[in-house]
Amino acid sequence: MPSPLRVDLSTPDGVMDAYVARPAGDGPWPAVVLFMDAFGIRDALLAMAARLASAGYVVAVPNLYYRSGEFAPFDPVQVAAGGAERDRFKGMIGSITNTLIMRDTAVLLEHLDVDTSVRGGAMGVVGYCMGGGYALCAAGTFPDRIAAAAIFHAGSLATDKPDSAHLLAGRIRARLYLGIAGIDPTFDQAQRERLENALTNAGVDYTLEVYEGAKHGFAVTGHLVYDEPSSERHWANLLRLLEDTL
Repeated sequence: MPSPLRVDLSTPDGVMDAYVARPAGDGPWPAVVLFMDAFGIRDALLAMAARLASAGYVVAVPNLYYRSGEFAPFDPVQVAAGGAERDRFKGMIGSITNTLIMRDTAVLLEHLDVDTSVRGGAMGVVGYCMGGGYALCAAGTFPDRIAAAAIFHAGSLATDKPDSAHLLAGRIRARLYLGIAGIDPTFDQAQRERLENALTNAGVDYTLEVYEGAKHGFAVTGHLVYDEPSSERHWANLLRLLEDTL
């Protein structure tokens, strides 16, 4: 599979590193932005980007934590155990907001616009866990660009916060696929109803499926809760969405 290459992009807040994977052969190909989960950029995530690229897409993975500079990789076992490592983990999540990440996304889209391997026109976004909310926000923030948005085991999609992602439903033109973990304390029934009401009332074309028995984080390799059958199901649904829309 193709290995992602690093590019450094100037933003209003510094230099954001992003990792771009391309298919083998001649392009151009449609672009997909992959929003990372809370564990950040690492080999397992870049391997997922490479797998997606091998299906015929230019896949860009921005480092959403670039404002924090270099930091030690997170150990899922230590994060799950709590204590100082869990506090550091939560601190990184709290260091970014929807507003900041959409500003970063605008810079990334400008870069993709001048990448000769990228086919112009419709593009897609996919997000995991924390990144799912950013994928939903991107669909509402850049409705003329995003034709497909896939969101997997994401929490906090429809909260009481004034910048909650579901409040952008009225701007979304993309087709959405939401793969919800059957066991996920970050996305309860009240949130699901709030999100579905917002999407339905806005006339958004969406599919929401629950992966029964799967836990928050099931699709991402390297997680303690990685569930191979559910992850392979997620790949099939993601590729089908992108093929149908891009």
